[in-house]
Amino acid sequence: MDLVFSRLDDTVARYTLTGVSPSFINAIRRAMCSEVPKLAIEDIKIYDNTSALFDEMLAHRIGLVPLKTNSDVFVSADRCTCEGAGCDRCSTMYTLSVEGPGMVYSRDLIPSDPEAVPVDEKIPIVKLEKGQKVVIEARAEMNTGKVHAKWQPTINCGYKNYPVITIDTHCDACGTCVDQCPRQVLVLKGGVLTVEEGKLESCSLCKLCEKACLSTGIGDEPGIRISDDATRFIGVVESDGSLPVRTIIRQSLLYLKNESNELAEKLQEISEG
Repeated sequence: MDLVFSRLDDTVARYTLTGVSPSFINAIRRAMCSEVPKLAIEDIKIYDNTSALFDEMLAHRIGLVPLKTNSDVFVSADRCTCEGAGCDRCSTMYTLSVEGPGMVYSRDLIPSDPEAVPVDEKIPIVKLEKGQKVVIEARAEMNTGKVHAKWQPTINCGYKNYPVITIDTHCDACGTCVDQCPRQVLVLKGGVLTVEEGKLESCSLCKLCEKACLSTGIGDEPGIRISDDATRFIGVVESDGSLPVRTIIRQSLLYLKNESNELAEKLQEISEG
C-alpha cells in the first residue's frame, strides 16, 4: 500500500492511495465521516425567544453551527466516565443573549471554554426586529456522525478510481476528443494527441472523448480509451473547520486499526474455543 498527498493543510487533503481495494478506501471514507468525534450543541434551554422562528427551528439552526474542537481535551460522550451525563471532559456550555434590531450570528454564542468557539463567527442564525429577543443556554457534547450529521467533521469526503487514458496508434489526432473534454485533460502537441501535463487526475471518467472519437466515423474502434486502475484511488477530504484535516485522517485510521485488532482477537477466541 502506498499513500501520497498532493495537498495537505488544515482544511483540505487530497491524496492518492495505491494497492488497496474499493472496500478498504470506502471504509476509510466512512470512518472519517462517522467515527471521528467532535463538539456539537445537543441540549438547549430557551429562556426567551420572541423572534420569527419557532423554538424548534432556532434550536436546529444553533445545533448545526460547527464548533472548534480540541480532541486532546474532550472525549466522546460514550467513552466518558460520566457515562453521557455531561461533564467538562465530554461537554461544554454556551450562552446567547441578543436583543433586536439586528442579526444574531454564531459569534453571539459565548462558550465557557474560550477555545471551543464557533468555526465561523459570521454564520447567521436569526434576524431580530426591534423589541425581539433571544436568550438561551446551550450544552455541546462530543459525539460522532453515526449519531447525527451535526457531528460529522467533514463537509466533503469521497474518492474516485484513478483514471487510465490509452491513446491507440490508429488515432489520427483530429482533435475532436480535445474539444469535447470538459476538464481540458487532452491536448494536441506537434500533431500528436497526449494528456496535458499534471491533468491526468482531473479526468472524471466521463468517456465523452471516446464517444466523440466514435462519432467521427473513422474506424470501428475509438482512438482513445478511458479506463481505471482497480487498485488505485484519488481521495479528498475537507474539514468543516472543527478539527484539522490531519486529525480527522489520523483518528479515522486509528479507529479502523482498533476495530481490526478487536475483530482479530474475537476470531482468535473462537478458533481456540
